[in-house]
Amino acid sequence: MILQALKDYYDRQAASTKGEEVAPFGWEHKEISYVFVLATDGTLSHIDDMREGEGKKLRGKRMLVPEGAKKTSGIVANLLWDVAGYVFGVVAPEGRSDDKNVARAKECQQAFLDRLVKELPDLPAVEAVVTFLTNMTPDCLRADPHWETIETTNPVVSFRIVGDMQLVCRRPEVVARIDGVAMEATVCQEATCLVTGQKGPIKTLHRAIKGVYGAQSSGANIVSFNLSAFESFGKEQGLNAPVGSIAEFAYTTALNTLLGRESKQRLSIGDASTVFWSASGSKFEQDFASFFAEPSKDDPDAQTSRVSALFQSVHSGAYLSDESSNKFFILGLSPNAGRISVRFWQVGSIGEVATRIRQYFDDFAIVKPPNEPQYYSLWRILVNVATQDKSENIPPNLAGDFMRAIIGGTPYPAILLQAALRRIKSDIEHRVKPVRAALIKAYLNRYHRFHPESNHKEVTMHLDVNQPSLGYQIGRLFAVLEKIQEEANPGINATIRERYYGAASTTPVTVFSRLLQLKNHHLAKLSNRGRVVNFERLLGEIMIHVTDFPSHLDLNEQGRFAIGYYHQRQAFFTKKELKDEQELLLNDSADIK
Repeated sequence: MILQALKDYYDRQAASTKGEEVAPFGWEHKEISYVFVLATDGTLSHIDDMREGEGKKLRGKRMLVPEGAKKTSGIVANLLWDVAGYVFGVVAPEGRSDDKNVARAKECQQAFLDRLVKELPDLPAVEAVVTFLTNMTPDCLRADPHWETIETTNPVVSFRIVGDMQLVCRRPEVVARIDGVAMEATVCQEATCLVTGQKGPIKTLHRAIKGVYGAQSSGANIVSFNLSAFESFGKEQGLNAPVGSIAEFAYTTALNTLLGRESKQRLSIGDASTVFWSASGSKFEQDFASFFAEPSKDDPDAQTSRVSALFQSVHSGAYLSDESSNKFFILGLSPNAGRISVRFWQVGSIGEVATRIRQYFDDFAIVKPPNEPQYYSLWRILVNVATQDKSENIPPNLAGDFMRAIIGGTPYPAILLQAALRRIKSDIEHRVKPVRAALIKAYLNRYHRFHPESNHKEVTMHLDVNQPSLGYQIGRLFAVLEKIQEEANPGINATIRERYYGAASTTPVTVFSRLLQLKNHHLAKLSNRGRVVNFERLLGEIMIHVTDFPSHLDLNEQGRFAIGYYHQRQAFFTKKELKDEQELLLNDSADIK
């Protein structure tokens, strides 16, 4: 199913007016850094620097070249393009004194030349390249100012003829010959392709997939049988799961395109690389990443505007009414040694996916300070539950499991709540940040949506004085006690939050008797008796819901404790004109309702 969908995406892109986005069979897009411009007699005219960008961000120009060879530890050259080490026998400076490295470099250079002579004979442009490579001298190369950089950085290079702006490999007569060579290469054992259902030549070694975060830089495979333990019935390598040569090229090209550096249809969160596409072109396909990605510094409001458009879409949940039935695919990948693991695979209509994303944003809606972003990216959510708030500490598999729950509309993984609570207890300075409160609210509400209980009530965006949860009310109480301490001791360096939050949220009975005694001392220090009366009324309103302090709160109740604490703290700083029946404002002239 995955390979079929990827092949269909390739066919759609190849047939579109923007067909240049995907390479035709036997070709691939490659970033070419330098092009050697040759005269027809094979002499070097000059070297073109094709790199784009500035400073250290210089990158080669994306150009269409013959499909690269699958390289392992052996020596295999590409056709009419390769790294300078293969084309010219360049050895890195640190290896030039090693006879073994020098000998291997010469073998690579000869392999590149041999392939030109063998596969593309009698073509004038190619003969010019062969002549150049055969007769070139070190002095000839050093005469060009670009050679020093080429020699030290080993970039990807190619060739063109003076007066022709196309690469040699893209000249019509060369393209025709290369296409013929590519078709001849498909002549191998035939079987029924599991992707297309048609009988034809089967690809035994599939092309590497590049761009999966954490995988080998040279690429890894989804379909691979590299050990006898994985093989059956005497079949070798790809014949164990037969995929036709055309289908193999299509699905690998499509996936490499989606994972490409310039692709707008990919997300990298934690250790999961996610790609997505629709059965036919859609705006949703282009906007999907912005729902979850960290906003760009150049356009920080892009996410907000796209999420707003999502909420303003038709009531059925479709992103746009004419796209609602368009099928949408989401594929999550992660590295696994030399292979790629499929973390999750979700298929649904755009209408279904859009509805679930809207629900995700609804779940995370919570009252927050004005300087907080309106919507949180997946990265910001996950990094705030990781140790030391560092992305490299995001728990393994969490990103993939979280994304699967969002798109599938299922309960969020329990490890998400556990990680949030652990981080709150360890983050002495901040404790319940708005993003952590939003995450816990989302987890609890979705959990009870699937596991309803009569004695539980949905956690609201704002302070809910009638919330039946004991953990929630105790969290409110803790926030009020902290506020009393702060007002009694202006400028205090550390409050009960730093010292007692962990115990108060897990084993309330062990600390609240002490905290309530401290409260009496703090209230006595307040000179404004109106504030004292208001605090005492608020404490009385909360204590109505607290008949006893439990010896232990389970994880869900610990989550509600955090939300109650957060809601009450936010209510203290809410402007008077925004107060409603669920919000309490403490000031000299306000009464508790």
